[in-house]
Amino acid sequence: MSKLGKITRRSFLGFAALAAGGVAIGYYFYQKPHANPLDARKAEGDAVFNPYVTISKEGAITIITPRAEMGQGTQTTLAALVAEELEVSLDQIKVEHGPASAAYYNSAMFMEGGPFAAFDTSLLAESARETMGVAAKFLGVQVTGGSSAMIDAFQKMREAGAAARTILVQAAAVQWDVAPEGLKAENGVITNPQSGESVRYAEVAALAAELTPPSDIKLKSPRDWKLLGKSQPRVELREKVTGAPIYGIDVELPEMLYATVRMSPRFGAAVKTHDPAPALQIRGVEKVIPLSSRYGHGLAVIATNTWAAFKGADAIKVVWEEAEYPADTEGMRRRFMAALNQDASFSLGGSGDPAGVLSQTPEDRRLEVTYEVPFLAHATMEPMNATAQWRGETLEIWCPNQTPTMVRHVCASHFGIEGENIIVNTTHLGGGFGRRLEVDYALYAAIVAKETDGRPVKVTWTREEDTRHDAYRPMAVARYRGALTEQGNLSAVDVDVAVPPLFKKVVGRLFPGVPLAGPDKLLLEGAYDQPTTIENRRYAAHEVDLPIPIGFWRSVGNSYNGFFHESFIDEAAHKAGKDPLAFRLTMMNDEEHAPAKGVLRKVAEISEWGSPLSAGKGRGIAHTISFGTWVAQVVQVDVSDGYVTIEKVWCVADPGLVLDPANFKAQLISGAIFGLSQALGQEITFSNGEVEQSNFFDFDAMRMHQTPVFHIELLENSPHMGGAGEPGTPPAPAALANAIFAATGKRIRTMPLSKEIDFT
Repeated sequence: MSKLGKITRRSFLGFAALAAGGVAIGYYFYQKPHANPLDARKAEGDAVFNPYVTISKEGAITIITPRAEMGQGTQTTLAALVAEELEVSLDQIKVEHGPASAAYYNSAMFMEGGPFAAFDTSLLAESARETMGVAAKFLGVQVTGGSSAMIDAFQKMREAGAAARTILVQAAAVQWDVAPEGLKAENGVITNPQSGESVRYAEVAALAAELTPPSDIKLKSPRDWKLLGKSQPRVELREKVTGAPIYGIDVELPEMLYATVRMSPRFGAAVKTHDPAPALQIRGVEKVIPLSSRYGHGLAVIATNTWAAFKGADAIKVVWEEAEYPADTEGMRRRFMAALNQDASFSLGGSGDPAGVLSQTPEDRRLEVTYEVPFLAHATMEPMNATAQWRGETLEIWCPNQTPTMVRHVCASHFGIEGENIIVNTTHLGGGFGRRLEVDYALYAAIVAKETDGRPVKVTWTREEDTRHDAYRPMAVARYRGALTEQGNLSAVDVDVAVPPLFKKVVGRLFPGVPLAGPDKLLLEGAYDQPTTIENRRYAAHEVDLPIPIGFWRSVGNSYNGFFHESFIDEAAHKAGKDPLAFRLTMMNDEEHAPAKGVLRKVAEISEWGSPLSAGKGRGIAHTISFGTWVAQVVQVDVSDGYVTIEKVWCVADPGLVLDPANFKAQLISGAIFGLSQALGQEITFSNGEVEQSNFFDFDAMRMHQTPVFHIELLENSPHMGGAGEPGTPPAPAALANAIFAATGKRIRTMPLSKEIDFT
């Protein structure tokens, strides 16, 4: 069994004890590094310096970037972190994702898992982060998510490059019998200014790999950076432009078979009866097998080509069991609305007496509103796929994934084998957005491969199967109540959010039977952890436990709470008769709120907030801090022709430190488009217990003709480094809804906004 499967609640409590003083497990074991996975796979003559840097005997420098490249540019910036300190340019290196290994654990993602705002630097919050950082090392989860790749890598990958450079210089010094302090490394060459001698890294790599780097690695000052802080060409650009086979769906192996799956359209339900005969009559179809796992039940069709597998899956005559949840969306909605009036599961970030203040505030200074958002699919451009091959008791998998160690763990757990017997090859991802944090597609491929007599099999999902079997962004309903003072300031806010228990669902799939304790902050993030100084406040979650698979969707809880929270702040401002920008600024009175004020004032400046607009136009503003990055957005719309045209978006972000400006700006634009796409019509609805949507025609994204002009500005005033991939998403829907209100006077509180207004 994979070691991850053996982590228990007691073990986790042990991690806390370790962080407090090394009592439970021992400081030595915490300090001991994970084994370098590159040692086991190096070719003869290769020099391996650490888990991130190798130099082949031919002189090729390879940098391992152990986070998934799914279009966000992470490989380029991660490689730049190493290359900067190694003193090489990006065109002198090769970049690989690397193997599944605990050596590449992501501590930054875990450290922000506690129920604390990103700007909370209290002793309790910092102690919790330290504890979670320790736990991350013991869990050893290699994962791309939480906009954490750069934050996690910033120190360790620069140190890896600096350590390799240091011992390469030491090796040259040994070869020349001189002191290393007088030597210079630049562009992969070490020179001796005194003698004029020079040597390429490759020429001393073998000797250098035998040396031990010093414990006090000195890193370059930012003022000396050549790559970091500047926009770099993408390292995978040539492969994408030339159509190189870099994605999971491109994998081709000798003697390969092809397959697809047809899973139960009712979640949790099994096959009642099925007749495979019609499928087996289709030319190319070789076998129909049952599929059953922690992810669901269904059938797989194995064929000599993918099209035959698709046709065979369609041809199977199957009757499914009934669903054990409300059959349609309206039935689910009623359950969510009812949950708002039941006792809360937990609350976060509360203070004062909001209920008392509300009861004593005159009705004309109170407001109560309800917001709703639907389930949403990830809708990645590349549908789910994986290739698997069994060689005796060894399983090899090729797939686009965000967490290779979880692919290994889940497959090991299912088959009852050791994780060391599973090789995971991570390809580029044709979109992820959190969907490929799940590993159902990889597990299905491994199960199917058991039926192919050792031949590799590529399992490709149809677009319809993908859309109807996602781990969805959860449906959520929120009730906001607020009280205003005579001066028009918020004196109290009382928030109830009805939403499924997200972390419980995800952990239940990955680690069945492992108990969880404590509040799931994901349900309320984007609300309780925002920079607002309100004396009386309460944020409560009401868990609605439906057996619908939900998962991490770009910006997670911030994606819906950002819409709720910033829509409500806008409504409160208008009820108070105040400008929405000024209203926000007056509530940001704590010292740690300074970055929020900075991005709001900057976005007001570049958008000319408050300047006159022609008839039919309107601007809306919103601000959210998520994943450590403060983001303010202004959206401008035109409704003069009866349709909403999103004309412009101004976006200002402050992540504290920008490593690649062009990449960061691209991610903000991408995130905003992802957020705006929901408003234009995205929703997952149910009928007869089944998802109704099936493809891009009924679950579409914003198209090019609908995309606004973006103006992006980046600030670096925040004291902490934030992420890039997700923070652009949360403010966008609220800023759009607020802009529509400014232009039309129509307040829309239910997503998608297209239910109540038409877009171009």
